[in-house]
Amino acid sequence: MPNHLIKESSPYLLQHANNPVNWYAWNDETLSIANRENKLILVSIGYSACHWCHVMEHESFEDEHVAEIMNKYFINIKVDREERPDIDMVYMGAVQLMSGHGGWPLNCFALPDGRPIYGGTYFPKHQWINVLENLANLFKTDPQKVFEYAKHLTDGLEQLEMPKPLPDHDFSADTLSKSVSKWKQAFDPTFGGPNKAPKFPLPNNYLFLLHYSFYENDIALKKHIDLTLTRMAWGGIYDHIGGGFARYSTDLFWKVPHFEKMLYDNAQLITLYSLAFKQTQNQLYKNVVYETVQFVERELMNSEFGFYSALDADSEGVEGKYYVWKKEELQYLLGSDFEIFADYYCVNETGYWEEENYVLLKNADESLIAFNHGLMVHELKFKIDSCRQILLSARDQRIRPGLDNKVLASWNGLMCKALCDAYLVFEEPKFKDLALGNANYLLTNYCKPGGKILRVINHKTTIHGFLEDYAFVSEAMISLYLITANEEWLIKSKELTEYAIANFYEASKQTFYFTDLTQEKLVVRKAEWSDNVMPASSSQMAINLKILSVYFNNPEWAHISETLLKSVISEIENYGPGYSNWALLLLQVIKPQTELVIVGNRVNEKILSIYKRTPPNVIFALSENASELPLLKDRYVKDKTVFYVCKNKSCLLPTESEEEVLKHIEETRT
Repeated sequence: MPNHLIKESSPYLLQHANNPVNWYAWNDETLSIANRENKLILVSIGYSACHWCHVMEHESFEDEHVAEIMNKYFINIKVDREERPDIDMVYMGAVQLMSGHGGWPLNCFALPDGRPIYGGTYFPKHQWINVLENLANLFKTDPQKVFEYAKHLTDGLEQLEMPKPLPDHDFSADTLSKSVSKWKQAFDPTFGGPNKAPKFPLPNNYLFLLHYSFYENDIALKKHIDLTLTRMAWGGIYDHIGGGFARYSTDLFWKVPHFEKMLYDNAQLITLYSLAFKQTQNQLYKNVVYETVQFVERELMNSEFGFYSALDADSEGVEGKYYVWKKEELQYLLGSDFEIFADYYCVNETGYWEEENYVLLKNADESLIAFNHGLMVHELKFKIDSCRQILLSARDQRIRPGLDNKVLASWNGLMCKALCDAYLVFEEPKFKDLALGNANYLLTNYCKPGGKILRVINHKTTIHGFLEDYAFVSEAMISLYLITANEEWLIKSKELTEYAIANFYEASKQTFYFTDLTQEKLVVRKAEWSDNVMPASSSQMAINLKILSVYFNNPEWAHISETLLKSVISEIENYGPGYSNWALLLLQVIKPQTELVIVGNRVNEKILSIYKRTPPNVIFALSENASELPLLKDRYVKDKTVFYVCKNKSCLLPTESEEEVLKHIEETRT
């Protein structure tokens, strides 16, 4: 018999709907049952593409004996972390306090009122049974001890990651210099990225380092960034047949990935590789962008331009089965081209994984491989592209990994912005069309009157937005303004930001909380400060506020942004990789800020021409007509396209010369 999850719409929850465990969804009714029956709660959190979540389900949650213990002593609640990151944030914080680490599956036990008492991540079956029996016995024989521990843990949660502003602290380049100096000590000089495994792409880390290396002209840092981006694009973490990146590499070499593909990773990597191409003109980066966009469009987009969340790591119950190849299969499919393909993609001891399977990856430049086979580079590329098409068609016949078809507002915001970034760099009309299609989908379905936004709409499920949804969708709206010169996108970004300040920001604590004042109250109200695989919602709000304060001449928003930044100065200095989006904001604050105003009948053409030649720290104000925006007011000249370069609320005389504009911008950098 199915359990209560059969009524849900989340793909992750539905994966567990036929377990013998009597799973419930998180809601008021479930919590009232726990209180009424005076049972401990198990909050078990994961996501549909999580390999170890599947393993624990198979070992424990599908086992009748384990289920009997769980059902007898606990109210068992399954949570999709992507639908409810607020719940995940609370119980992840508790597990990290207890154990010093976290991850998924996340299994946290709590009192009937939701206060956590014990938890961990993946438990082998025998250990899981011991945990269940020991906790059930402790709650029965010594409940007071359990309540005391819950109080101490909840008190600790309330203090966790709550930095204090430093009101007298001056922003200094020395902070970033010290941060990067410490950061460099953990670089992998051979394969790029950090010198540890597993290796996550962490696009925001390299976006900051990219901008920092530009301003400081740090040649060694530039080489490390290129090494990292090249090795990621060459490695098995990148899907060389279908495009797109897996979530992380299990080793130091970017070789064997954890095979799930997440929308948020691929969106941010599109942005990173686009902006890296803007600085370097490296053709590899362009190829990665185009192929990754094609992957997202082909496999993660619905008919209305909404983007799905993820593809599973597993197919047919085996991790990576959809993506790896056996040598005999490649020989059969590719025929006489196999030897060249095998050399190109390391179908040898380098690419060997396990059980006669190979992970495709590159380990040498195309020119060397072409030379070794007596080919011109363009001839080699033609052969490899033909082979890839053959293998893509063959792979399409395999049983596909599971698709998580949730459309999350925040992740769609990241993807929409990525498409805008790619359009500004490459001028590919398809990228603009996809961005506008997605934005209109969000406006129609997710954006509600008064600045409210929904996080997810999935059949029966409607969940209201968290701070990250407001932060990333608002950021996307600013980017849409840049590719269209339509102020309505900027006004919508302002509306979302106003709602976020009214409902997420607490001025007395100078903090953006992750949850809306009007949303369900959990045991603690958490704020998100540190940047991770996605930038922290607080850091992105701070960046948005700085930019919007310029567009709308709002010094209060600039003040909030700077106050938030002052709260994390010491964290930036001590651990840059965990505060890289904040470091980006600090870089914007300490480096000269330039506004470039473009008005007239060729605005969209002019920004494409000039964007690729401007430094990162430029805010563009655009209009084809007269505008009341502070930066644009009284600057329109009929039948002309004119530029104004502005700094510190003072603008130079207008010009129609792009070269003069670039010269003035360069002068403002000094």
